[in-house]
Amino acid sequence: MNCSKVVYLLAALLIMRVFARSQQLPSAGESPVTTEAHLGKGYQALKEDRYDVAASEFRAALELDPRLTLRARFPLGVALFESHKPDEARREFETVRRELGDHPNVAYYLGRLAIEDRNFDSAIRNFSKAIEKAPFPDTAYYLGFAYSKKGDWSAAEKWLKEAQRAIPRDARVPYQLASVYRQEGHAEEADKMFALSQRLHHEDDKESRLRVECAQKLEQGSREEARALCDQLYDPEDAGKLAALGTTYGQHGDTEAALPPLRRAAELEPESPQMQYNLALAYAQLNRFREARATLEPVVQRWHDLFPINALYGTILSKLGELGPAYEALNHAHNLNPEDSGTQDMLYTAALAVADEKRDAHQYSDSLKYLETATKLRPQDPEPHHRKAKIYGLMGDPTQAKAESERAERLAEKARVGHD
Repeated sequence: MNCSKVVYLLAALLIMRVFARSQQLPSAGESPVTTEAHLGKGYQALKEDRYDVAASEFRAALELDPRLTLRARFPLGVALFESHKPDEARREFETVRRELGDHPNVAYYLGRLAIEDRNFDSAIRNFSKAIEKAPFPDTAYYLGFAYSKKGDWSAAEKWLKEAQRAIPRDARVPYQLASVYRQEGHAEEADKMFALSQRLHHEDDKESRLRVECAQKLEQGSREEARALCDQLYDPEDAGKLAALGTTYGQHGDTEAALPPLRRAAELEPESPQMQYNLALAYAQLNRFREARATLEPVVQRWHDLFPINALYGTILSKLGELGPAYEALNHAHNLNPEDSGTQDMLYTAALAVADEKRDAHQYSDSLKYLETATKLRPQDPEPHHRKAKIYGLMGDPTQAKAESERAERLAEKARVGHD
């Protein structure tokens, strides 16, 4: 699954959330941390093309709460589809359809599966439903392709022309359109489309070589020379290419150069969480935290299940000194991915900072709650116990203060022995 397909898949999930709001919250009897962790890992694995891992995580979430049709079963179907497991994928998508009703996103994937089965009547039915609010730019292409396989040249031409408008750089479209023109007896138009398809293939090959050369130049050459070469990849109307260029710059340490293409990509795809995340990350790397926050804040509100977005947002808020909101964001990110050590470290630091803030405001019970979180994150660290002892002293509880002080001393001694 390429970058742009991930972007549109996430957008599809956002639309479907509105379609089934009742599935936003976990059931009362489950462990929300465990469920959120499975969902977070599943979304991350799907983004990274680790489809077997994604399927395993979404299945684990469904075992905890079978009602998660939207949040787990639909992306499970996508993971199975991308893993080339059509029968399993179809079962999941059909289950989603039974539980949620017809929706363009489900119809799209059922249409793709029908094409693989060469059941073009079913493909046409499904893509005709999907095209009403096309979840992916290539929806019209597949509808036109299905009509061409049925020999309905007029309908095929109509939808392939629509696909040309939606994905003008995709060489498959003029190739298929050329075949349709030939069947209709339009030899001159067919030749033009075949030539266009070949040119697009050639341009794709050239662009691929340029991307390789760009990365090499960023590694080896001067920054000015690298930018002169890499900026040839700048396409102001293609968000996917812009994101790829910005990411390449960022991966090679030239964040200043990454900013213009990432900003333009975010303008082109304002609803895309990936595009906004890329831009916010670049701002954060440049220490432009207020701009990073403004970029990411609306994304966090919409995409509460995506670990990278929550982790970055918490980090940004920490840098801005907004300790309470930073703690909440980092805590949620930690629940989504408990194994990420960087987020765990940030959450520990935030917990201590908020605990101090509450202590200074004489909110001692609240301070102890945050210190308890810090203790769970680092059970061998004496520092939370030192601070607990101080708070119990302020609360006039010398017994608890002494107990926490002794715990802190034992842990400190254990650390010294281990270090020696």
